Amino acid sequence: MKALVSTIVEEALAAAIEAGELPLETVPAVELERPRDASHGDWASAVALRSAKEAGMNPRAIADVIVSHLSDHPDIEAVEVAGPGFINLRLSVAALARIIESARGLKGDFGKGEPKGEYVQVEFVSANPVGPMHVGHGRWAALGDALCLVMEHAGYRIQREFYLNDEGNQMNLFADSVAERYLELCGAEFDDSLIGYRGTYIIDIAQQILDAEGRKWVDVDADERRAYFRQRSYDQVLNHVKAVLERFGVRFDQWFSEHSMHVPDDEGKTEIQRSIDGLAEKGYIYDEEGALWFKSEEFGDDKNRVLMKSDGSATYFAADIAYHENKYKRGFDKVINLWGADHHGYIKRMESAVAALGYPGQLEVLLGQLVNLYRDGKLVRMSKRTGEMVTFEELIDEVGVDAARYHLVRTSSDQTLNFDIDQAKDQSSNNPVFYVQYAHARICSILRKAADARGQDDADIDALAAAVIAENSDLTLLTHDAELALMRKLSEFNEVVERAARDRAPFRLTHYAEELAALYHQFYQQCQVISDDEALSSARLALVDAVRHTLANTLGLIGITAPKKM
Repeated sequence: MKALVSTIVEEALAAAIEAGELPLETVPAVELERPRDASHGDWASAVALRSAKEAGMNPRAIADVIVSHLSDHPDIEAVEVAGPGFINLRLSVAALARIIESARGLKGDFGKGEPKGEYVQVEFVSANPVGPMHVGHGRWAALGDALCLVMEHAGYRIQREFYLNDEGNQMNLFADSVAERYLELCGAEFDDSLIGYRGTYIIDIAQQILDAEGRKWVDVDADERRAYFRQRSYDQVLNHVKAVLERFGVRFDQWFSEHSMHVPDDEGKTEIQRSIDGLAEKGYIYDEEGALWFKSEEFGDDKNRVLMKSDGSATYFAADIAYHENKYKRGFDKVINLWGADHHGYIKRMESAVAALGYPGQLEVLLGQLVNLYRDGKLVRMSKRTGEMVTFEELIDEVGVDAARYHLVRTSSDQTLNFDIDQAKDQSSNNPVFYVQYAHARICSILRKAADARGQDDADIDALAAAVIAENSDLTLLTHDAELALMRKLSEFNEVVERAARDRAPFRLTHYAEELAALYHQFYQQCQVISDDEALSSARLALVDAVRHTLANTLGLIGITAPKKM
């Protein structure tokens, strides 16, 4: 759905161009932008400049003709020609007020875009299932989920996926580490060289196996023990990862196993082998010294890449190619991968492979920088509980889900995030998530107060709002600067959603939420909502109710609650 106010302006300009009988074969498409200086109006258009060549006229002369047919438009308060031919317009109060009706009427659908007709897969987090998630994984969980939410709201069809790296030597090292700790707990001689993973969680897993099954695995064949410990430990870590993400409000449509691509089908071929065969048929594979190479240089990579080693084992890159081919065969129009910054050098080879598979331009990779934790102004490197890294779960335990999600999303993914634990826990306006949530709770309080004055005691805020706000409220009474500023900010919500989705930038939602909350708090200080003037009170209640819905929507698109009381 396009923003109502922009639609008004577009239609008005198109009608003015047609009425002006300019020497144009067709009415040009009207493109709008927000003026950098708000004093120049609500919208600006360069349509006169873009039409000058075809019309054979000076752009200012074209703009003057267009403006002459806009002066009496009921939805436009002021219009002027600026610079070489820009048209600046300011909407009337009546036109701005319609955004209030839209926000209140659409509720959770406010700001929703028309269907884009594009099926997009977003793969994110994808932590190796050999240990607890670190705070960086938490950042990807927050960013990935917020990106999915805002893209869905903008009109994209989205699938969320977690890729499990459950194949390769790392899984054997993991199993051996747990097994060796298990044997140590059973009193056996300890072999430190077999410990590939040294976190205390390895000892915890070993202890849990001992508690559940006793010493039954002490005298078992080493390969049999490894196979069992590998699956048991993997399941335990994976279940824990799923539980933490579920607690964080992140749910995946699919958990894709890398191991599945190494399992032969009925014809004895793995999915990886079939992908390599397909590339070979296209002429993109060659043999050198017993290894199979992909001609990635033909697609702009700096060198060709090995897919199958001389010993017959597949590289990680080969598995990634098969995995991405699997994605596209599932019908996705675009694939978005969220990777850590250390994967920067891997992007070009993956883009080359996707192009060779026949899907050029359908892979998008977002890189994210590190997260630094601070407490009392000092960098936090170790957990007080374990003396090791601070896990994602520990961060949630300390600051809560809402604060963690908000602060992890608030910074652009291409910037290093400095996460201030003290600020995230602060219950004051110094904490941006508290500041925004408090604005929503304060509005709910105003609606309850208005309902109390009328003898209404319904706990449902929507019901209270409907009871205290007249259906025919005269919204043209909202002429105070603080009221107009709020309406103008509400009118931007559709654009914020669209841009955040288009640019893969959910952090913009936090900026918008803070700006809207700030304008609301200013309005609250300057305008008495409930007064003896019933008509004005009803109009102002409608305005704050529209702000309530918009704040709730914005927070919801970040995956954060909008509390009714604080």
